[in-house]
Amino acid sequence: MSHEIFMPALSSTMTEGKIVEWLKNPGDKVERGESVLVVESDKADMDVESFQDGYLAAVLMPAGSTAPVGETIGIIVETEDEILSVQKNNKTVKIQSDENKKDIQLENKSEEVSVKSVKTAKREEPKNNKVEEKIIKNESQIDASTANSSSRVIASPKAKKLAAQNGVDLTKVRGSGPHGRIQAEDVLKAKGQPTAVPWIGEGDYSAGIINNQVAKSITKEIGNSFGKPGETVQFNTLQKAVNKNMESSLGVPCFRVGYSIKTQNLDNFYKKVKQNGVTMTAILAKAVAKTLNNHPQVNASFSENGIKYPDSINIAIAVAMEDGGLITPVLKDPSKTDLFELSREWKDLVKRSRSKQLDPDEYSTGTFTLSNLGMFGVDRFDAILPPGTGAILAIAASKPTVVANDNGSISVEKVMQVNLTADHRVIYGADGAAFLKELADLIENSPDELVT
Repeated sequence: MSHEIFMPALSSTMTEGKIVEWLKNPGDKVERGESVLVVESDKADMDVESFQDGYLAAVLMPAGSTAPVGETIGIIVETEDEILSVQKNNKTVKIQSDENKKDIQLENKSEEVSVKSVKTAKREEPKNNKVEEKIIKNESQIDASTANSSSRVIASPKAKKLAAQNGVDLTKVRGSGPHGRIQAEDVLKAKGQPTAVPWIGEGDYSAGIINNQVAKSITKEIGNSFGKPGETVQFNTLQKAVNKNMESSLGVPCFRVGYSIKTQNLDNFYKKVKQNGVTMTAILAKAVAKTLNNHPQVNASFSENGIKYPDSINIAIAVAMEDGGLITPVLKDPSKTDLFELSREWKDLVKRSRSKQLDPDEYSTGTFTLSNLGMFGVDRFDAILPPGTGAILAIAASKPTVVANDNGSISVEKVMQVNLTADHRVIYGADGAAFLKELADLIENSPDELVT
């Protein structure tokens, strides 16, 4: 009896998936719960497990190809006797890369030479020749963990997660799994090796302490590019997903409202806690979450059945990916977590987002979104509302600004501009304004309350 392997839906927004790697070859034995292939969804790479014991009879879609959710990509049979009949009825693709094919050709040539030498040698010589063939094959095998056309590290999701947590550079690890795939055990053995420094999209500077010197150092950096002059570069899976989400947002009737927040007390507070590993992102996320506790309407979202009020406040934070696209790791109920633990959680989420190892609930459960470009020195910007949420807050840099005080005097204050984009079907202008006013009061007067 045969069982089809379908392209799974790994997230609520996934419509198609890309096959990164087949972990099994046609004819290999497969156990229930064992990983058969790795699929790249719109946000992460995940293992696809077998739902039954048997044998992988046919691979219908090769590594590197894309298939819609629900498409048959492989076939598993229960007995070895069924493999040939399934392969006759289904065109099985070869899963070797071009480099593997070259190595196989080299092996075949080596074997041909060995066979010729066997014909002219004595009877005891084939034993030595077998040893020679084995040595030739071992030398020509490719370590699939690093050798492929895109120089992509092939590792299990668990191995990538462990590597991010323990500071292990996967490019320096030799995999012990199928085709040289890096397993979790390989990472544990290599623990302590130099770590690759991730490209952090949120930057190293807080929204509250930007200054001219920092701004100048940022402007000296070369801008990011995904292609060379004259090229047309195809969108990757994540970019396609972002494009689709942004296009769907065009149909949402949004309004935008801004607020200027003085940050002197916030800056002083950040300087005190920064030495303990606290990030500005965690501070802002917690400030927003605490404010949303008193403004549930701003945490709500539109649905066909009416206004949806989540049972928790989850702050999604936009992070730019090095190879294009955005991902929004989620800090769950940050108002209930102390600031130091929240900062550790955020750093872990960012690391794992770089290696595309976030679980679906770690990037798809946000109820409110933050987008912070303050580290680039921008003085204001509007953010596009992500689908499924009611509001997104755009945070700009804190800069010295001339301020007219209530008593008629003029002073220079550090001021941060924040702009709220909201779905007008759910949130009204008064709701957004009240939320921003309370957020400003918390940041300006009581940032110490954010510690616990």
